Amino acid sequence: MNKSDYNPNELLICIASRLMEDNATCFIGTGIPMLAAALAQKMHAPNLISIFEFGGIGAQLEKLPLAVGDMRTFNKGLMAAGICDIMEAGQCGFVDYGFLGGAQIDIYGNLNSTVIGDDHDNPKVRLPGSGGGNDVGSTCWKTIIIMQHGVRRFIPKIDFITTPGYLSGPGAREEAGLPPNTGPYRVVTNLGTLGFDENSKRMKLLALNPGITVEEVIENTGFELIIPDKIDNNPAPSMPELKILREDVDKDRFYI
Repeated sequence: MNKSDYNPNELLICIASRLMEDNATCFIGTGIPMLAAALAQKMHAPNLISIFEFGGIGAQLEKLPLAVGDMRTFNKGLMAAGICDIMEAGQCGFVDYGFLGGAQIDIYGNLNSTVIGDDHDNPKVRLPGSGGGNDVGSTCWKTIIIMQHGVRRFIPKIDFITTPGYLSGPGAREEAGLPPNTGPYRVVTNLGTLGFDENSKRMKLLALNPGITVEEVIENTGFELIIPDKIDNNPAPSMPELKILREDVDKDRFYI
């Protein structure tokens, strides 16, 4: 399939969707994660358990929710809980994956969605803030980050740590009191998929999106990535994926 057959949002949604496993519990945020979860339920993960910040657990995403408190996040669900129950579920270790976005990210997967600039009280730009982002990144077993790839976003030192990644490197999460064996798992961007080295906890390139080169990823990253000898290629969206995405998941084109 040619790049002209799909748009960048559709590619991001499909790549994120493929990371969602059947029978897994996934903390879903507004936007692309919702579409990815709905697509996964209809393609390969019918028993995916979606978890939404305002209390919906296990909803069947037959119609696209427009926010994490939308009534459709409770549709045919397993439980209608509340925000405290949801955060407690993460703290108890019941949530496999958390999906997040951010304005800035560093080599250890720390995320900023609070302020741009050195002065917190008088920033250049004030962003929406954490919401449940800190809780998700702190307690879910694996965090998957979805964001645009560029040197202004992938930077050596973020302006504010909204959501902890591996903080300053190996052992830092545990020293801060966060649960062991948790942390960033994948970063899905418009250029490729990245992960984190098991020993150094530094970000590394895992796969390239269609038509993207290693050089393009390096040029758009403000720190030194680990470049392994073998790099995979993310398949383009398939026709079945696009058909379900366009005609069922987001037929009103809210996001795609």
